[in-house]
Amino acid sequence: ISGLTKQKYAVVDLTDDEMAKLHVRHMVGGRAAGTGAELLYRFEFPERPGALLKFLNTMADLGSNWNISLFHYRNHGAAYGRVLVGIQTPEAEIANIHGFLQEIGYPYREETGNPAYELFLRSR
Repeated sequence: ISGLTKQKYAVVDLTDDEMAKLHVRHMVGGRAAGTGAELLYRFEFPERPGALLKFLNTMADLGSNWNISLFHYRNHGAAYGRVLVGIQTPEAEIANIHGFLQEIGYPYREETGNPAYELFLRSR
């Protein structure tokens, strides 16, 4: 990194970026066109029978104002599954999304401002 910055290259260190390591490096296709106001969330849920189905059914109940624009499921033999979800929503609905995500009951983290998302997935 220091060698690149000395040569005047812009560098973003993603070494400790969990979203980049767990999801982005396995995704192909680049940026989605027309994603507009997209929020990005990373979820973990127990890897047991029915857990993914419960998650998907709950996400299907998002409503007509929200759109799932990105979905990436990653499990590599771990005790829990990892999902990256992009949700398009009008700005007035953001507070409702946060309440809805709390009801799902799985740990999650917002990744909308993540540098890997900005570099590789967010439409410009």
